[in-house]
Amino acid sequence: MITPLEKAEILTEALPYIQAFYDKIVVVKYGGNAMTDPLLEELVFKDVILMKLIGMKPVLVHGGGPMINSWLERLEIEAEFIDGLRVTDPATMEVVEMVLDGSVNKGIVSRIQKLGGKAVGLSGKDAGMVLARRVTKPQDLGLVGEVVRVDPSLIYTLIERGFIPVVSSVGSGEDGQSLNINADTVASALGGALKAHKLVLLTDVEGIYLGEGDERKLASQIEAAAIPGLIESGELTGGMIPKALGCLEAVNAGVKNVHIIDGRRPHALLLEVFTDEGVGTWVN
Repeated sequence: MITPLEKAEILTEALPYIQAFYDKIVVVKYGGNAMTDPLLEELVFKDVILMKLIGMKPVLVHGGGPMINSWLERLEIEAEFIDGLRVTDPATMEVVEMVLDGSVNKGIVSRIQKLGGKAVGLSGKDAGMVLARRVTKPQDLGLVGEVVRVDPSLIYTLIERGFIPVVSSVGSGEDGQSLNINADTVASALGGALKAHKLVLLTDVEGIYLGEGDERKLASQIEAAAIPGLIESGELTGGMIPKALGCLEAVNAGVKNVHIIDGRRPHALLLEVFTDEGVGTWVN
């Protein structure tokens, strides 16, 4: 049990970080196990609310893979993934949109507000925020989208009015068709459009591991320009590919700091924002 004096000292030590991030936009991609563990979930939301209250401007982008899988299983629809992306036929797209824009998005908003925050839930389709096109190469994944353009004007309006925007990763095709987009990709594109000071991707792993076999080690820092080569060499595989490519796109779009951190770690967000050491992998 820490004493009141120790609590005061901790707050004082955080002052330089609070000053550095004051009035800065921070985009947080929320997903993975943190979404299925109620205790971790509450800690994430408390961290986001604290960030808002001390003058930062958090924007939350979420996925919902475990919940989508649960509904697909109930409906006896087979789930298929290629390079970390969900193959999405029309039936699966209906489930994705129902889960992400419905129960997950509004559930997050409700829980943030219950903890004392002010949040507004949005789909990437709202106000034409996320325009996408279908992914067809190297193979057609169905109604899976890649971001073409992001219009952040609605997000700016909500931020300036004191709200925490909560954005699902469903976007619109040019024909108005709903498209399923990887949440890391949406978070990276939105971070770039907002010129965010920091983009944080909460994941189910400690960060990016490099090397082969038993020699694989957590990389505390990698250069964004090295990512294509790491994918080509096979050091980056599966679900880490869209995360890494999202980091590359965000850095190229002007995001100053991009981090992949372990969402299973309590208060991972605060550790990343308010300590020199941070956690996970920094991509620059």
